[in-house]
Amino acid sequence: MSATMTTMNGVLKEIYEGNINDQLNEERITIKRIERTSEGTGTDAVGGKYVTFPVRVSRNAGISYRAENVQLAPAGRQGLKAAQETLKYGYGRVRLTGQLIALAESDRQAFASGMDIEMDGLKNDLLKDENRVAYGHLDAAVASGIKAKTSGASSGATITVDSTQYIEEGMVIDISNAGTPVAGGTALTVDAVLTPTTFTVGVGAPTVASGNYVSRTGNYNQEPTGLNKIVDSTGVLHGLDPTTTSKWKSTEDGSTTALTELSMIKMVDDVRVVSGKTPTAIFASLGVRRAYWNLLTGMRRYNEPKNWAGGLTGLSFMYGEKDLPVVADPDTPAKTMFFLNEKELKIWRDKEWYWEDRDGNVLKWVTDYDAFEGLMKKYWQIGTHQRNCHGKMTNITES
Repeated sequence: MSATMTTMNGVLKEIYEGNINDQLNEERITIKRIERTSEGTGTDAVGGKYVTFPVRVSRNAGISYRAENVQLAPAGRQGLKAAQETLKYGYGRVRLTGQLIALAESDRQAFASGMDIEMDGLKNDLLKDENRVAYGHLDAAVASGIKAKTSGASSGATITVDSTQYIEEGMVIDISNAGTPVAGGTALTVDAVLTPTTFTVGVGAPTVASGNYVSRTGNYNQEPTGLNKIVDSTGVLHGLDPTTTSKWKSTEDGSTTALTELSMIKMVDDVRVVSGKTPTAIFASLGVRRAYWNLLTGMRRYNEPKNWAGGLTGLSFMYGEKDLPVVADPDTPAKTMFFLNEKELKIWRDKEWYWEDRDGNVLKWVTDYDAFEGLMKKYWQIGTHQRNCHGKMTNITES
């Protein structure tokens, strides 16, 4: 869909009025904490771009203690396996009419250039969406790209889901059964988000069954892997399966409902026992952060936010001599608290979001139209070198 004089009418003023007053949440908390690297990325003719790295999964068993003149244990070796993950291909498109470009190129005619609004806005939207991608849905083991899961049958414009946290007005979506679109469930535009569990589509009446998945059109199982899959005790990740590689799994707690300091200590203890490392930060939904704040208040503990290196601001959690930040992120799934070792998380990419300009032009003429289009793209993936040094609590009662 193009930006036109009609869609930009609100900013095409004859007199400069100041900056645009943004009404959207642009917070990017968790994604900024993950290190970006191109190390290990490559390309093959069949699988496209990928990253591969070795992991150590077992020790040398050639250790023995013997009496005099008794045969020693056979020589052993380190247990190594190769982890591999394909990069996902992300894109963002912007289209502007020639009339808009001509009309909006003067500050006296427009308080902000329509071109800048659309092109800078697209970049910000892509960056914000990355933070949502960084978590993924709770059913991330099924596929990436899932924004919500339907929780009831319907055949009208109103759709009921587990959460509308990642659904926004104007979003174009598919409703599918494990990737196969349901009847009337393709390329639907979200008309309105009504409640935390319901939204409507503007045109069409898809036949929805409970358990269907909502994703951006075409994005089902095409997005980078999120933390809900990375920090998991089951499911294949980077080509390694915990059923055959027992060390390749995270610690999960789905039974704790009432958050306590002891349950948090136990989570860090469990991660430490299996991995030899402790989390460096804890990320929580807003409701879980409130539950933790109430916990500190009930214990008459100091509960003012602190500032940590790297720009993190949050409440403090003491584990032995370590002071871990408890950080609230609006994109963290409800009822959830992630215990992450940030040093072992990576974003693999060839480079950051960039405008495709191989022919020397960012904006390309759209054949047969007085319009120009730009394309931003990034080939990337999220992953971990050590899955067992992370943990999560997934059923905490929010305040």
